[in-house]
Amino acid sequence: MDNQLLTVSPSPHIHSKYSVNTAMSRVIMSLIPALIVTIYFFGIGAMIITTIAMGSCMVFEILIKKYIFHEPVLVSDSSSLLTGLLLAFNLPSNLPIWIVILGSFIAIGVGKMTFGGLGKNPFNPALVGRVFLLICFPVEMTSWPLPLISRFSYLDAATGATPLTIMKDGFRNTIPVTEWMDNIPSHLQMVIGNMGGSMGEVAGLALLLGGIWLIITRIISWHIPVSIILTVLIFTGLFWFIDPVKYPDPLFHILTGGVLLGSFFMATDYVTSPMTSKGMCLYGIGIGIITVVIRNFGVYPEGVSFAILIMNGFVPLLNKYIKPKRYGEKLSYE
Repeated sequence: MDNQLLTVSPSPHIHSKYSVNTAMSRVIMSLIPALIVTIYFFGIGAMIITTIAMGSCMVFEILIKKYIFHEPVLVSDSSSLLTGLLLAFNLPSNLPIWIVILGSFIAIGVGKMTFGGLGKNPFNPALVGRVFLLICFPVEMTSWPLPLISRFSYLDAATGATPLTIMKDGFRNTIPVTEWMDNIPSHLQMVIGNMGGSMGEVAGLALLLGGIWLIITRIISWHIPVSIILTVLIFTGLFWFIDPVKYPDPLFHILTGGVLLGSFFMATDYVTSPMTSKGMCLYGIGIGIITVVIRNFGVYPEGVSFAILIMNGFVPLLNKYIKPKRYGEKLSYE
């Protein structure tokens, strides 16, 4: 018998008929409705940011593979394009091009390729790039263009506060919810996307439809998005029930910030999320709790990005201690 080595490829491992390229491509397709909504509200700026982010992420991955790893250049898995698209969805649509390119370099060069490339990175690359830019360029990363008004402007777009920023100011100045709610869009406008924020914050309905499609087609499991959204609903609902004068209703928290984008498209990343259903639920609950804590008590108005990255760090522990029973394992009846 010929001796043959068992070849084990790196994750993501998907138990389905879909290849990695198919899975990545379908996630990109599911984000197209949200991208269309974003372009409608933010116009030329959204198109520039998305094009630069996706293109630069792909170029950086090609260059690193070719000149540093000396590996065959393959971008057919579409992972770099998806990283660029998700990075763009986490940025304001008036961000200077050089900052977008820097974010792409950090996402691909540091967040992904430093650890060996696809299947080896412990943290979501797009969020690594986003958090790096937020820490280094807080002014540029928190200058949010106003929807519709800024469609034909780019760097000189009119800016304003996001609903979460207004909420945080209300906390600091002890302003009742009923007063600062008058300064933000209605819940219906939030669902449609007519509010300030990053490109991935303003397309709630489109993101929800895209996420549901991914679950129906079995590209992602329902455990992570459902556990995150339910946790945010429950904990923000408790705060709202205890003190409705200070805290907004739970639906406000779901429709603002990156809860929907993070729940369906970023926390569900195959490489950086747990492998078991129980682990996924604990992972999602952790993300939801950290998000609510940061929003209500932290310095930043938004906490989804930090919550996902923090829970990415716990994924190896969840995979180690939450395992299905091995086939053939002896059951104990004691």
